[in-house]
Amino acid sequence: MTSHFKCLAAGLSLLLLPVAAHAATLEQMAGQMIVVGFQGDDADDADVVALRAELSAGRLGGVMLLKINVKSLDAVGAMNTAFRAAAPDLPPFITLDQEGGAVERLTSEVGFREIPNAATVAANNSPEQAEAIYSTMAASIAELGFSVNFGPVADINLNPDNQIIAKFGRAFATDAATVAAYDEAFITAHHAAGLLTALKHFPGHGSSTGDSHEGFVDITQTWQPGELDPYRTLIAADMVDMVMVGHLYHADYSDAGAQTPSSLSPQWITGVLREELGYDGVVISDDLEMGAIRDHFTLKQTVTMGVRAGMDVLLFSNTAKYRASLGREILAILLAEAETDPAFAARIEESYQRIVALKARIR
Repeated sequence: MTSHFKCLAAGLSLLLLPVAAHAATLEQMAGQMIVVGFQGDDADDADVVALRAELSAGRLGGVMLLKINVKSLDAVGAMNTAFRAAAPDLPPFITLDQEGGAVERLTSEVGFREIPNAATVAANNSPEQAEAIYSTMAASIAELGFSVNFGPVADINLNPDNQIIAKFGRAFATDAATVAAYDEAFITAHHAAGLLTALKHFPGHGSSTGDSHEGFVDITQTWQPGELDPYRTLIAADMVDMVMVGHLYHADYSDAGAQTPSSLSPQWITGVLREELGYDGVVISDDLEMGAIRDHFTLKQTVTMGVRAGMDVLLFSNTAKYRASLGREILAILLAEAETDPAFAARIEESYQRIVALKARIR
């Protein structure tokens, strides 16, 4: 090949790269790391219009819909269409929790076909039958314009008195192999519908004795290494879009002299998830406004510690003390920290590259 054609080929290869992957500002890179909840249930509501502007400018990576945002399926579809239209080149994470059972944002009240919780699905169906159930649900979610469903639950049902997993039947089984099989069915069904998923709640919430929504949860005495096995299995099978990290404290995986929850812990995220389990995909936090975080860390501490620990996407439900400016506040913290710390800026760029690669798969 002549040097002229070599140069031409190199130029064409650059043109084929996603524009956002090599032309983003640091602000746009940092913006992709932020997913927030909001108030409003219509595409023309003021807060929704403002979010659309933030998505368009690249200052926000996605949104989280809760039940308060769902007045009708038509209204949800219109909002999600508007969110997608705001950022067509790098589509937003339009997210919800729709596990089935008690954990769902779309309900029969608005005409959505509900399904049972994970424990019931697994008790009454093979993994192949479960995949068919989840395929129907995922197709309905995708039809409304969502791009991410926060599931499946990879927790193992180890504590029958567990307040947040066992109580609501959110775990598929009491053993890791069965959990992984049904997780795979859930993921496969969602992929077929063009949806991304998030394994949760790393490193394992099934043995816990507390609820991180309410406050500090110590798993030091209850957590078992086998709780990592569903993650290990699915990562090895290249099935994982995102891993959602919970807010769980374990003394052996905490900063010295501190009580660092897993979502802010480099020992868990960088050490165990990335280095031990070999995961190099997107890591997303569980809601960073849960009591386990909100009651113990400032917003700045939460954001900076999470990113340094290896977090790629910071999820804020924006329900503890709602403000339309929350996304901008998080972005300002990211940019200020990056300005004074080159290593922090490099972490933002690293997360951005992972996010762009994942978003390329959104349909």
